[in-house]
Amino acid sequence: MSLLHNTWFKRTVIAVCTVALAVGLFFLIDSKTSWFTQQGDYAAEVDSVQHVEREIILPVFMHGMVVNDLHVVEDDVKKNQRFTDLLNGYYVSPAIKQQLNLLPRSVYDFRKISAHKKYTLLVEHDSLKTIKALVYEPNAIDYVVFHLKDSLLVEVCQRKVDTLQRSVAGRIESTLSHTIEAMSISHDLTNKFVDIFAWQVDFQRLQKGDQFKLIYEENLVEEKPVGIGRILGVYFEHSGNGYYAFPFDQGDGLDYFDEEGNSLRKALLKYPIEFTRISSRYSKNRFHPVVKVFRPHLGTDFAAPTGTPIRSVGDGIVEEAQYKTNNGNYVKVRHNGTYTTGYLHMSKIATGITPGTRVRQGQTIGYVGSTGLATGPHVCYRFWKNGVQVDALTVELPPSQPVKTDYFSDFEKIKTNLIQQLQLIPFPAKEILPEVAMR
Repeated sequence: MSLLHNTWFKRTVIAVCTVALAVGLFFLIDSKTSWFTQQGDYAAEVDSVQHVEREIILPVFMHGMVVNDLHVVEDDVKKNQRFTDLLNGYYVSPAIKQQLNLLPRSVYDFRKISAHKKYTLLVEHDSLKTIKALVYEPNAIDYVVFHLKDSLLVEVCQRKVDTLQRSVAGRIESTLSHTIEAMSISHDLTNKFVDIFAWQVDFQRLQKGDQFKLIYEENLVEEKPVGIGRILGVYFEHSGNGYYAFPFDQGDGLDYFDEEGNSLRKALLKYPIEFTRISSRYSKNRFHPVVKVFRPHLGTDFAAPTGTPIRSVGDGIVEEAQYKTNNGNYVKVRHNGTYTTGYLHMSKIATGITPGTRVRQGQTIGYVGSTGLATGPHVCYRFWKNGVQVDALTVELPPSQPVKTDYFSDFEKIKTNLIQQLQLIPFPAKEILPEVAMR
């Protein structure tokens, strides 16, 4: 009988195959693999993620450049330092230096580099101390970037300026200068305020109890105050009289007007320097502190620290700019056929101020000093009307044009709104003095 036809043999083979299949499936399931899976299908159940630790360093930006891998040097320009002096001790390629020497003034005028202004060097960490860039900051808003690494590139930039509207009120207790100092009011704001009312009010002769309110703009860079913008409205009470000032542009630039629409501006500024102390007034018979005799003093002396900028009080043409024994360094400006002004005892005359030069109102023409016949730093301000010297502080000047009829309704709207805003600003409380017991 053949084995294939043997019933017992068939049952034995079937039993062995069944056991073998069961054993095979057991090992396949236990190892979590099968013929229908691929490597990685069960990766979630295996700790296959490599352990990595990383230190994240955020980029640090200065003037639009990443400086993490650079050495940063910050300093101020010293007196008499030139631009090339700022590079001493660091490496700049000869090709870049040549490009700097040939840089036209239309791109950047190196004469604008001034003492006490901030500059920053961005330097590579190499043995030569190669300069990548130099940043010069003439003020808090503007800055100039000189890229010096591969090829010369000069970028003139400005920081973003935010403007906030602010208000302030004060009362004169002794002098305006003392009030300003006590209130920590910006001198820039004070100078703008004084220039507006200079011909209406003698700020050298204020009285105790005079008071003022101001609405103005303050400029900020990176949330830090950097200067004063426009004065938006003023109320000033002097000797019981109230004075308003409202800014208005009727097509030829911003000007200030009173409540009747009359211009507060004259043809010339009243003061040749920012608000300061008058040390000696115009006099026909003054005792001269140097020569020790009485003689006319046909000018007004303004005491100020050496180096204080002196400004031309109006547009005009420079007639004289030189040194004389008595006058020291001085400048004389002819404004028109009627008015001429002189500025004496300068420490130095401003660059570019020579006879024949046209100057603008407010332009710096020199700096306070004590050259010539002078005992201390001041500017002697002289004023000629039709060729005759007169007192600059009392001369009558024609006012600028009032608000034109076509613009008066627009001016009235601005005035009404500003008066309402000024009225909402409270004056500081008056000091209550203790009562003195009767004896």
